[in-house]
Amino acid sequence: MTATLLFIPPGADDPWRWVRVADGAVADRGEGLPVEPTTAIVAVTPADAVTLHWASLPARSIAQASAAARIVVSDASAGPIDALHVAVGEEASGEGGDERPIGVVANDAMQRWLAMLAALGIDADVMIPAPLLLPRPQARFVRADVGGQSVVRGTTSGFADEARLTELITGANQPETLGRDAVDAAIATALDRPVLNLRQGPFARRRRRAIDWALVRRLVVLGALALLATLAIDLVRIAKYAIAADSAEMRADALAREGLPRGTQAGDADRLLAERLSRLRGPGLGFSATAAAIATAVRDTAGTEIVALAFKPNGDLRATIAAEGEAQANQLVAQLRGSGFAVTASPFESNGQRLRGDLTVTVP
Repeated sequence: MTATLLFIPPGADDPWRWVRVADGAVADRGEGLPVEPTTAIVAVTPADAVTLHWASLPARSIAQASAAARIVVSDASAGPIDALHVAVGEEASGEGGDERPIGVVANDAMQRWLAMLAALGIDADVMIPAPLLLPRPQARFVRADVGGQSVVRGTTSGFADEARLTELITGANQPETLGRDAVDAAIATALDRPVLNLRQGPFARRRRRAIDWALVRRLVVLGALALLATLAIDLVRIAKYAIAADSAEMRADALAREGLPRGTQAGDADRLLAERLSRLRGPGLGFSATAAAIATAVRDTAGTEIVALAFKPNGDLRATIAAEGEAQANQLVAQLRGSGFAVTASPFESNGQRLRGDLTVTVP
């Protein structure tokens, strides 16, 4: 793996330092900013700003493990847990044990470090606490200078090397000081598989998703095929409806021709059938419509009844009406005229106790 470790200064007056690792070994180092920003950047945080714990956590997702770790470290933290960022890591292969490292750092510190890196145009992939660059000892402690800061790492601890703090933690077990070669080898190993990355949870790196143009083209083709399939279905449905309509029209024409006399010349069956119906019905409104109007008027006029009906070829309908009196006869005539008919009434003559007369009803 080729990457550059960039050590975040512990203090405002401290310089930036960097170490470049290539092909599993330290290739270069220096102060200031690296001259090859194209390589992957791994930020190394100051040892005194991150508190490290080790605890046995179930193998869950990062979010679930972080929630469990917050419970573990809540009792050991002096400040409110909501103001702290808790990150959970994995032990490197070969270190043994089932305990996982937990990094606890103030949210303000994480925000400040990320802002410092962003001001330099750097978005680090990984952020590692400085003590975790040292190898994990099987027993006791190891000490080394990492990025200009002396740090100590134990089996389940890691901290900045401060005289009183180191003596308090290590007791009679004096840390073993590692040489430059051992430190470089440990850095290359730690960089190959970081034990703990502080960039997780709310501080995880936001990755920009590249547009997969091949996928976009496939989606466009699939969308076009779906539209063509929909259009084809509509065209088939329209053609089916058109064929069904033509078939229905042909059947209607055949049925209409069955109502025409034999030998009728070819033509519009609907028109020929209408002409025949008009001839059968007669002039005017025809017998049925005129007789229905007279029957309705008689029904609505009390004391009147139809005695006989006679339909003439000219469309006139003569109705013989019996009425109880002249008033009923006049009311019947008025109602027919109100319905839009021309009514000619013959004199009504007395026939016993009723009057009888003829009404000739025509269309004006």
